[in-house]
Amino acid sequence: MVKLSYIEDFKRWEGEFNFFHPVKVRFSETDMFGHLNNTVPFTYYEEARIEFFKSKGFMQEWVKPENETIPVVADLQCDFLSQVFFDEKINIYVKAASIGRSSVDIHYMGKKSDNSICFAGRGTMVQISKKTGKGIPWSVDMKEMLKSGVRVQA
Repeated sequence: MVKLSYIEDFKRWEGEFNFFHPVKVRFSETDMFGHLNNTVPFTYYEEARIEFFKSKGFMQEWVKPENETIPVVADLQCDFLSQVFFDEKINIYVKAASIGRSSVDIHYMGKKSDNSICFAGRGTMVQISKKTGKGIPWSVDMKEMLKSGVRVQA
């Protein structure tokens, strides 16, 4: 397997995922060569990340108009490991890899129906104040909801 800078032990990393969101590659998501356009995994990441946060109970609070905080993407990357084609079914796995004061490093893995990994990625999400744009620390409860099996940064 390819060495990726954010993964120390690929098999262990792969085994730590327990949440996924299924997607099916639409024709409009392919390029003139018939394979998945290189921008599309980022859309899949967003869709799966939202479902992941919903499953943790976060999105329900963030979307309330009176809520002071919102999540923003600070950075995002994707490493392509194999080609993906129209009509393929992919499970987009999501996990919180590490939790900071107001940030969380999210890892992603795209797996085809044959269980092969077609892309992997990571990105930092930061919880910020709608008013100031500054980071707002996770509450103890939020950290608990996120951290199942992740390392928490001091």
